[in-house]
This record gives sequence, C-alpha cells and structure tokens, in this order.
Amino acid sequence: MFRITARVPRKALAIGTPTAWGATVLAYQLTCPLAQREGVCARVVSGALLLAVGAGLLLHTRRTLLRELRQARTVAGAAQSVLLRPPPARVDGVRIAAAQLSADRGARVGGDLYEVVATEHGLRVLIGDVRGHGIGALGTVAAVLGSFREAAHDEPELGGVLRRLDRALARHLGERGAHDDSAEDFVTALLLEITPDGEITALNCGHPWPFLLCDGGVEPLARADPLPPVGPFPLPGDLTPERCGVFLPGDVLVLHTDGVEDARDPAGRFFPLRATLAALADRLPAAPETTLRLLFSALLRHTRGRPADDVALVVLRNDRARVTCGPLAAQASDQGGAAPGTRPAAG
Repeated sequence: MFRITARVPRKALAIGTPTAWGATVLAYQLTCPLAQREGVCARVVSGALLLAVGAGLLLHTRRTLLRELRQARTVAGAAQSVLLRPPPARVDGVRIAAAQLSADRGARVGGDLYEVVATEHGLRVLIGDVRGHGIGALGTVAAVLGSFREAAHDEPELGGVLRRLDRALARHLGERGAHDDSAEDFVTALLLEITPDGEITALNCGHPWPFLLCDGGVEPLARADPLPPVGPFPLPGDLTPERCGVFLPGDVLVLHTDGVEDARDPAGRFFPLRATLAALADRLPAAPETTLRLLFSALLRHTRGRPADDVALVVLRNDRARVTCGPLAAQASDQGGAAPGTRPAAG
C-alpha cells in the first residue's frame, strides 16, 4: 500500500505541473487586458511569458527524464550485481579477482560474464561475451550464468557443461521470439577445468585464449583454433576438451574478453595486452587484486577512460602447496617424468 501511495503524488506532479503552466498561459491570453492589446509592449510581455513557460516545461521534462534514467540504471545495476556476483576470494587453493567495465558511460551494466565454481570434478571457470552490451544483454547473461552454475556441478565432462549452455541459450532466444532482432544474439564462451593436481583443460567457443604468467614470462594458454560462438551454429558431435598444460603453484592465469585486446587509443592503436602482462609478470607473486587493478588502470589510460566495448577480466593465482619431494617425485624422476607440482621440462 505504501508503494502505491508513494507513486501517486510523483505521477500527479509530473502531469499536474505542465498542466498548471499551460492553464496559466491560457488564462492570461483569455482574461488579461494586456494580452488583448496590439502594442509592442503587450507583445513583449506575452512573448516573455510564453518563453518562461516553455523554458520551465523543458527543464521539468529534463529533470523527469534524468530521474527515470537514474532509476533504470540503479535497477539494472542491482540486477547485474545479483547475476554477476563477485567470485569468492579463494576457491580450492586458488586466489581469484574479477571485475567488469561497461562501455555505456555512467552505466554499470555490460554484456560480459564470468563465474568460478569449485566442484567435485575440479575448479570450473566460465568467461563469456554476449553480443551487444547494456541493459538488453542482461537476459542472455542471466540464462548463460544460471545454466553454468547448475551444469558445472551436474556434468562430469566439460563437453556436457557446454551442451547445457547451448540448450539454455537456445531456449532463451526462442522465448524472445523471432520478431526481436536481439533474438539473434550469440555468446563467445571459454570453459576451463583445473584439476586438483593443476591439469588444465578447456573448451573455447570463439573467445580469446587466456594468458599464463609463469617464471617471469607470458604465453597464451593454448593456440588451437576455437569453436564457433554458442548460439548461431550447432555444436559439433565431438567436444573433447583441449589439454592446456599444468597450472603450477605461483602461476597466474589472466582471462579476458575481446574488449581488452580490441581497446584503442585516440590514434587507433590497440591496447598492448601481452606487453602489459609481461611487465606485470616481473612483479609476481602479486595479489590477483593488484594485477587486476594495474590492468584496468593501464587500459583506461590507453583509452583515455572511454573503452568502446565492455571489458571483463578474471585473474587466478595458484596458491596451492608445491609438491617436489617424496616417493612420487622419486618415482617420476626414475620414469623420466615430472613430479606432481612441477612443470615438465621443455623439449
């Protein structure tokens, strides 16, 4: 009841104020003797009155629109904070920091998404990018994230998780209807699985590969060609995940959306993501929050604070204990292999 009564005065004020001003002008024209005269003085007074009323109406309309825009942004920001909730600071021995930045100035809503979930199958990570940005992308973000949060626990294989995401997106777009142009949306998505011993497998659907920071160097996690984005094309029958090596203690994974690499400065130069990460790799082991803050600061300096696309970053640092000794290490050495918790020698 309180909400209903609180809205009535505001709506009445929004309608009643312009009506009162219009009635004032009409009453002046009909009843004031000065308005009936043909002299210059009468015309100046009438014109000044009309100008004042017109300016008042414009200011009133502007305030009303700004108030509604602020309310819409507040509601959209609250909705996204529920959908794109911050990941836990530490999951299964892996420290995490993540954030997104919308391309809409003054808005907190974007089309990028991410999630990190600890499951019995390992640590599973999703990062994706919905076509478009702003409030219109929230529905697709909700459909994909909701499906992933369930499938990550239910599906023993990473391919099963991806198929669940594909079905959820198809249902969501089908419900929006073919008459809606945004029903042709698609999502680029990267699924990672990190096992307790650090083995990384991935399924990549049109998304940029993450970068691995280790031993002072920076390398793409993989170089294989990705699958098509989720949505416009059927998934292939074989969804064997790509083996991407080992995530060792002290290593850092930086996942990003294409808004990072595609960001340009006023001269049209792309953001040097790999060079920026190489500079940050010399500072390891830095906290993921520090790495995230430095990356966003460098990106905003490059774009003069005006990125053209939504941006999302997820930083993972392996804080698990390193295992380098004991019977397993000796056995691996005798067999010419690498001990658990150590990186296999190159070549």
